[in-house]
Amino acid sequence: MQQNRYFRNLDWWLVIAILGLVGIGICLIASATHSFAVATGKAWHVERQSLFLMIDLALVIFSLRFDYRLLKDIATPLYIFNIVLLLAVMFLGHSQLGAQRWIQIGPLSIQPSEFSKAIMIVCLAAFLNKRLETLDSFTDYLPAMAYVFFPFVLVMKQPDLGTSLVFMAILLGMLLISGFKVKWLMYMGGALIALMPALWHILKEYQKNRIRVFLNPELDPFGAGYHVIQSKIAIGSGLLAGKGWFLGTQSQLNFLPENHTDFIFAVAGEEFGFIGILVILLLYLIVIWRGLTIALNAEDDFGTLLAVGITFMFMFHVLVNIGMTAGIMPVTGVPLPFMSYGVSSLTTNMLLAGLLLNINMRRQQLQF
Repeated sequence: MQQNRYFRNLDWWLVIAILGLVGIGICLIASATHSFAVATGKAWHVERQSLFLMIDLALVIFSLRFDYRLLKDIATPLYIFNIVLLLAVMFLGHSQLGAQRWIQIGPLSIQPSEFSKAIMIVCLAAFLNKRLETLDSFTDYLPAMAYVFFPFVLVMKQPDLGTSLVFMAILLGMLLISGFKVKWLMYMGGALIALMPALWHILKEYQKNRIRVFLNPELDPFGAGYHVIQSKIAIGSGLLAGKGWFLGTQSQLNFLPENHTDFIFAVAGEEFGFIGILVILLLYLIVIWRGLTIALNAEDDFGTLLAVGITFMFMFHVLVNIGMTAGIMPVTGVPLPFMSYGVSSLTTNMLLAGLLLNINMRRQQLQF
């Protein structure tokens, strides 16, 4: 009886949408890495992603037995751990693709900035939850901004502009749900625009090139603009129904770089076409819809803040990644949630999805 009630209280819309995205993602990873699998005789990427999916599902099921409100009590130690982890990357991390973002633990290459997103959501939610009654003027929100600023700078130093912007999306969502006025946001946006010439000089050269290429990919069609050009060709060639699974020429012939990670949406467009893209977008809309619904119906303010932070993170990832692959946003290295290959990213997203389920279940149990 207890077990039946346990499963009945799950948000099955959210569960089905996420499992659908993960399943489609593994299918696309299999296609994107097919040439590698043929050359080595082993589907290493699919096996690894599937293995960690099973581990993550077990972790999610286990975590549902604990009340999410316990996280409030460990928010400060988590924040300190987060800072230590990001500092460790600076001194002990190794470089890939021109950035120092990874720590090697045996055969695993861990990207701490991915886990940092989840930790930041929990810590910021606890930080704001303690101060909700005192948040009135603009200056009352400055401590929350400063709270996010230090890890933001550490991630920027890696450099990882994409994750830094995710921190800003999480902060924005939580500030707005806490009562931050839109006019203040507009003032800050205006100040940011005024500071853009100065911020331009802070960016690394490769980041500047990404912006230049975003404005005109033909400036460097065989260098910085190559990813976007090949991605747009792949998506456009899929037409209505796609070329078919394992039949995408851009992906199978390795014209499309990073096709199993950041540009996996382009593989979906080429092989599954416009219809497949619509299915994927529908699944993401369900995830965002359920996340916002859980936030609005949460039993307490801490649950609302957590759910908003998680949902805004997912929303930002989807918008930026799809915009990047379609050529309407600069390339930032932001993976597509639940679909892009990557152990750190998959584990972070699954645990955050489990946290959404946990928030919803506690409300359901109290109503029961």
